[in-house]
Amino acid sequence: MSKEKKPLVKQYSNDDITVVWKPDTCAHSKKCWTGLIEVFNPRNRPWIDLNGATTEKIKAQIDACPSGALSYLSKAEGFSDKTNEIEVNCTKNGQLIVFGDVLITKSDGTVEKREKRTAFCGCGASENKPFCDGSHKNIN
Repeated sequence: MSKEKKPLVKQYSNDDITVVWKPDTCAHSKKCWTGLIEVFNPRNRPWIDLNGATTEKIKAQIDACPSGALSYLSKAEGFSDKTNEIEVNCTKNGQLIVFGDVLITKSDGTVEKREKRTAFCGCGASENKPFCDGSHKNIN
């Protein structure tokens, strides 16, 4: 009997906030570290340092994450979920970024719930279809 692999989830905390990172969800847009390298630095281990910026700057950068791989829990506010409506944005690379909670039925019939933000592949090169994994960068 095969055991289903549990998705990897990492958490980084300080006195104000816990940042939740789901690497399997990441679309590798690089917005996190190009926007706030003092906190999100892929060259460092751990790659998230919550002492690098204010809590408000960290929250703003996480809210810009197109895939929803980053989220936060604030001790004062609770889980970050500012979206009550579903919104879909089309990027120049062909990705579809869906903001809001969605249920996705995959081609094999399995159903997966995604929360807050989901990046769908628009180029066809993703190894993690229907989700974007950043492969569009390799095919230009």
